[in-house]
Amino acid sequence: MNGRRWQIGAVVGVAVVIVGAGLGVAAAAEDAVPTVNCPNVAIPVAVPAQQAADVQRNLELLNTQIAEANNRLRTSVGQGGPNFIQNAILGPLADKRAATINRMETAIGRNAAKPNLNAEGLSACTLNEGGGASRQQDTQLPGNGAGGGDNAGGDNAGGGDAAAGVPTVNCPNVAVPVAVPAQAQAEVQRNLELLNTQIAEANNRIANSVGQGGPAFIQNAILGPLASKRFAAINRIETAIGRNAAKPDLNAEELQTCSLNENGGASAEQDTEVGGGAAGDNAGGGEAVAAQTVNCPAVNVPVAVPAQAQAEVDRNLALLQTQINEANNRIANSVGQGGPAFVQNAILGPLADKRFSTINRIETAIGRNAAKPDLNAEGLSTCSLN
Repeated sequence: MNGRRWQIGAVVGVAVVIVGAGLGVAAAAEDAVPTVNCPNVAIPVAVPAQQAADVQRNLELLNTQIAEANNRLRTSVGQGGPNFIQNAILGPLADKRAATINRMETAIGRNAAKPNLNAEGLSACTLNEGGGASRQQDTQLPGNGAGGGDNAGGDNAGGGDAAAGVPTVNCPNVAVPVAVPAQAQAEVQRNLELLNTQIAEANNRIANSVGQGGPAFIQNAILGPLASKRFAAINRIETAIGRNAAKPDLNAEELQTCSLNENGGASAEQDTEVGGGAAGDNAGGGEAVAAQTVNCPAVNVPVAVPAQAQAEVDRNLALLQTQINEANNRIANSVGQGGPAFVQNAILGPLADKRFSTINRIETAIGRNAAKPDLNAEGLSTCSLN
């Protein structure tokens, strides 16, 4: 009887050891999954009572974003290439954090001096490569007296004579050196006038945001968006003319960028006179250059596709061809637009992003019912030009 008890005890002991070892391996595997490590966003100023709820909500959202990123890391182990975590998780997380921090700055700025919470520096998170708990964002709002001294004092006062030194934008004139077809004149006129409206709006934004942000605030928040608006307006002028005549190149790439009159003064006005004269150097469209086409690497699926995934895989393989056709059509219809980097920035770059997502969808579809393959989305997403 004692021998039998000894045998039972031995079996139970081995089982406990095995189970314990298994749990240890599982725990180790869990610990090996990286987690995000995000810097704390401090609010060193008093938050107006009217904005306390909004700021609190966004502080809590920073923790929600951390949790979502950690969940994505855990559920996507083995997906994508070496840059998958950076491109698919850390990059989007940084964008979300920057937007959230900016919302807090804006909320406080509605009823007090708008603070600079350093969204640029605090948006990026790193990885705890060995796993472990992520540092949580402090969601405690400062008291009414907290940090007020540094943001309140004389440096932000004294606005009485500041207007004289408020910078204004200085934008190059956009000339239209071709005859504008009668059908396009109203649209061209409207966009030339819009260039002046954009200048006025930028100057107003500069005047109303004195003291906001850091040294790059005007460039990032005013001059950068202004350049994008000007680029679009100039392109619309080219397109309007091109519907009924040879499409001109008005040099949107160069003329979009404005500088600053650092000491203020009136901005140069855009000439809004629409010409109807000779086409001059912009004619001669008879020597049409053959439009380029994209050259994309083939995406092979070297594994057996489960029957449940076949339709989705076929649909995404067909989508890769649709994307190529759309890119070729865009190239053909945008000849002469933009500068030397136009095709890369406006067509090939977005095409690479679409292909990367499509290839990932194929991998995921197969992986639901079989081992998930690595189809090399990182290497096959990029297309060149013929």
